[in-house]
Amino acid sequence: MAEQLQALPNPGTPLDTAALAHHIQQRAPLYDKARESHYNLISALHKSMRGSDPDAALYWLARMLDGGEDPLFVARRLVRFANEDIGIADPHAIQQVLAAWDVYERLGSPEGELAIAQAVLYLATAPKSIAVYRGFNAAHRSARRTGSLMPPAHILNAPTRLMKDLGYGKDYQYDPDTTGGFSGADYFPDDMDRETYYQPTRNGYEAQISERLRHWAALRARRRSG
Repeated sequence: MAEQLQALPNPGTPLDTAALAHHIQQRAPLYDKARESHYNLISALHKSMRGSDPDAALYWLARMLDGGEDPLFVARRLVRFANEDIGIADPHAIQQVLAAWDVYERLGSPEGELAIAQAVLYLATAPKSIAVYRGFNAAHRSARRTGSLMPPAHILNAPTRLMKDLGYGKDYQYDPDTTGGFSGADYFPDDMDRETYYQPTRNGYEAQISERLRHWAALRARRRSG
């Protein structure tokens, strides 16, 4: 504050209000946790990480913390980002954020803020995917349309004789014991067509998942064709 006051015009000189406003804007953090700047800066941090710009992300993080933002609020938003914008493209992302949260709760400020910064850098440089987010929303829409359908009988447990007579558990295949660990059985309700909700990208670890799902789809089609 003393440095800011020293840079202001002397009392005897005419006051240039435009220059003063510019000086204050340059020197003092403009941040109000209860108002628009709060949402603007967290949005800037989120979009910088989504855009894979670690330097901009660090800048907005520093702006928020210098303005008095609670680092735990940032940590909560980072958890959301790891799930929503990265997902299985990098399964370690959520672990990094939770670890940073834990470190901050143990150390507090300012030491623990470095862990938050590390998590921000990890998320900004991780491969991005919203396949989990899209898939889960699609599954919700489908569930609302078909919410009264029972699971197929072959995957239902049969603790009673009556249930066995009804076909519960009949011909169930334990996938880990099958060739290749995949039976190709159908797990959707009998009166529902198979749907595809999760469509992995070619980013990060999801590229491997995509190949695996294609392989299983081919095996499933071969099983159905006899």
